[in-house]
Amino acid sequence: DCPGTGSAQAGSATACQGCPNQRLCAAGAAPDPAEAAELRARLRSVKHTVLVLSGKGGVGKSTFSALLARGLAARDDKQVALLDIDICGPSVPRMMGLEGEQVHQSGSGWSPVYVEENLGVMSVGFLLSSPDDAVIWRGPKKNGLIKQFLRDVDWGEVDYLIIDTPPGTSDEHLSIVQYLSAAHVDGAVIITTPQEVSLQDVRKEINFCRKVKLPIIGVVENMSGFICPKCKNESQIFPPTTGGAEKMCQNLNISLLGKVPLDPQIGKSCDKGQSFLAEVPESPATSSYRSIIQRIQEYCDLQHSQEEKII
Repeated sequence: DCPGTGSAQAGSATACQGCPNQRLCAAGAAPDPAEAAELRARLRSVKHTVLVLSGKGGVGKSTFSALLARGLAARDDKQVALLDIDICGPSVPRMMGLEGEQVHQSGSGWSPVYVEENLGVMSVGFLLSSPDDAVIWRGPKKNGLIKQFLRDVDWGEVDYLIIDTPPGTSDEHLSIVQYLSAAHVDGAVIITTPQEVSLQDVRKEINFCRKVKLPIIGVVENMSGFICPKCKNESQIFPPTTGGAEKMCQNLNISLLGKVPLDPQIGKSCDKGQSFLAEVPESPATSSYRSIIQRIQEYCDLQHSQEEKII
């Protein structure tokens, strides 16, 4: 019965009583007209924006975000940006091989840190003096930094902006959706693992997307079985006791973008800051990633062509 963040009753409806986000919705995290114009101007050069969400932590959301960005940037003619708004757990700098890098200020704003000429990254991890520093912030300060990332980072002309979010449906998610309402967002990719304890939280994430009118590109089932590199037999490390993401997507009428099997090399590559897709090109997991990335590209291209027809 949530009225939705864009409703005039947001934060004041009967259904809002006891909701942890009640005060945020009531206050209105959406930018004022001047801020909206500023955000719109900054993000005008971004062609496609994709959010990566998960219902719970530990399902491989940041890993997917990093590999999605690397996969899209494999084409030299595409400019890709990866924005990490997981304020309290910024793991993207490590995964992208950028640990220890710092943000630099230019005349046009903050300059992202580049992995390749066509792949830039921004994260709160670049603002910390040590990777072990804890970010102990309340909601308003987190929201302020997210707004600053969107308003002040000079990405230049970008084909794809990938936004890695923290798990859940809290302050950061409401803020990013409401700030991006000033510009354009293609949709969200939701990451899960096969077991019901993960799917239960993903259903909440899907409900969140529908309430805030955020399009869902599809669901990715991560850690979907393990294929032994020697005998090639497949084992279910996380058994899909209720049918896994495939059954859930059928029930909720959502696209299943693909299933990515477990591969120990994924974790090793991320720890080293290397691209798993380039390191192990013959892995079944690499094949799954490439198929999923292709489907996301096709979705974004379709959205773009439909918008051009309307214009």
